[in-house]
Amino acid sequence: MNKEALQEEKKYNKWIVILSVVIPLVVAALFGIKIPNVEPLTFLPPIYATINGLTAVILLMALWAVKNKKIALHERLMKTAILFSVAFLVMYVAYHMTSDSTKFGGEGSIKYVYYFVLITHIVLSVVVIPFVLITYVRAITKSFERHKKIARITFPLWLYVAISGVIVYIMISPYYS
Repeated sequence: MNKEALQEEKKYNKWIVILSVVIPLVVAALFGIKIPNVEPLTFLPPIYATINGLTAVILLMALWAVKNKKIALHERLMKTAILFSVAFLVMYVAYHMTSDSTKFGGEGSIKYVYYFVLITHIVLSVVVIPFVLITYVRAITKSFERHKKIARITFPLWLYVAISGVIVYIMISPYYS
């Protein structure tokens, strides 16, 4: 491993830790805040669910690109996936700051499936943050062997979060008021 690359990575570690802690805390805090006298942004859930779906497609395209040695395409796709994830997060928070949470109305075993998918989606959406950041930093610092190692963990986590977000939306969408 190149010493310079390792030192370069270390410069980012503080930011990775800060963002990995601050993002979930800010989202949780903002989730509990309702902006008064604002029209609910009820049009956002299908948009941010679509963005989650597109993120999953982009991640799969990026995997294909890197497997086929199309590194520049892989890099552009991964940056796009990160931007889409940020856009999702902004819209998700905006929706929840202006709208009441929707209760799942399903009964029986489907209710347990919904809550399993929802809970794993939420937990892994927090867990994946440092993985995405570390994977990205290892790429931009050209620590490609280390990048590939962690990407093998990051990719399935991120893909699950993107796909499960769409599943959660599809399952709860009949109950939006």
